[in-house]
Amino acid sequence: MMASLALHFRKLDWILIISALLLVAFGLLSLYSSSLGKGDFFNFQKQLIFTGIGVFLLFLFSFLDYRIFKNDPYLIFILYILCILGLVGLFFFAPEIRGVKGWYKIGLVSIDPIEFLKLVLILLLAKYFTMRHVEMYRISHILLSGLYVLVPSLLIFLQPDLGSVLILVALWLAVLIISGIKLRSFLVLMLCGLLVLGLGWMSFLKDYQKERITSFIFPQADPMKAGWSHSQAKIAIGSGGILGQGFGQGSQTQYGFLPEPQTDFIFSAIAEEFGLMGVAVLLFLFSILIWRIFRISIFAASNFVRLFTFGFAVLLISQIFINVGMNLGLLPVIGIPLPLISYGGSSLIATFIGLGIVQSMRIRLRILFHS
Repeated sequence: MMASLALHFRKLDWILIISALLLVAFGLLSLYSSSLGKGDFFNFQKQLIFTGIGVFLLFLFSFLDYRIFKNDPYLIFILYILCILGLVGLFFFAPEIRGVKGWYKIGLVSIDPIEFLKLVLILLLAKYFTMRHVEMYRISHILLSGLYVLVPSLLIFLQPDLGSVLILVALWLAVLIISGIKLRSFLVLMLCGLLVLGLGWMSFLKDYQKERITSFIFPQADPMKAGWSHSQAKIAIGSGGILGQGFGQGSQTQYGFLPEPQTDFIFSAIAEEFGLMGVAVLLFLFSILIWRIFRISIFAASNFVRLFTFGFAVLLISQIFINVGMNLGLLPVIGIPLPLISYGGSSLIATFIGLGIVQSMRIRLRILFHS
């Protein structure tokens, strides 16, 4: 028993695990610093607990044979239905927070079902396209896979949560591309997407959602309202310089000028206190993490593994890109967390579960590398 456990732990990708843990440590350090200004460390303490749960689940899912998902499509579909029911339940049981019904409130803990839906959707798309990879020329398969994405996207859009809808669409397109979609079909999809965006702007987007988008294009037009977040984030990043103002010394973060320094704008808080060097270390750790996942995708002999690991890597990349873009003022503020860094138990735990599944795949596959 002990020998098999030791062998299992030796097979784990410890470079991936250590880079993930260092990223979490980075987030905890920034979370503790931003808590100093308020004198309230409750969120920091909760994030420590979430980290412990997440690390436990990472190792637990690494022991779980990933082939139960590959070989049992009914299991994935049941998980998908449960996620849909979870999204529907938000409209009836979730409290409204800043105009959004996006979290179940259970005691002192908030649960966001969207974070777990992202994982299940990647599994579902990986299974669907694995079974039909020789028939990708059929437009019906593309449309049906899009239906799996459309149903939760509509429910999430109605919360409303435009940012998460964009993430789901990005996942779908990424898995479509790697599964071998024809260029002509892809261009048709892009054209349809542009038409839907135009229709959505004119008919479905609420005024505050339009305001978020226009504010990042013209932030100086209303710096005290819609453009305030972008302006303060840029000030925080710029004041950090090369080495930063020091731990617990960031004026924007400590005096409350930077909005949401624990979630949406934690990147700006890190840049202010740890400077360009701290940001470089942060992005380097993300690069290592994503490269180790892509490495499995590139060399894996299984389509299911290749599609899941590629989709999971794209999930991380898209969230990093959007969050950093929000902080730099290049993208509108749409509430996407920085993976493993931002405060939030659902995002952190779901990411660790995804990493656990990736580890399970690495251990059990005959891949073309040994390290």
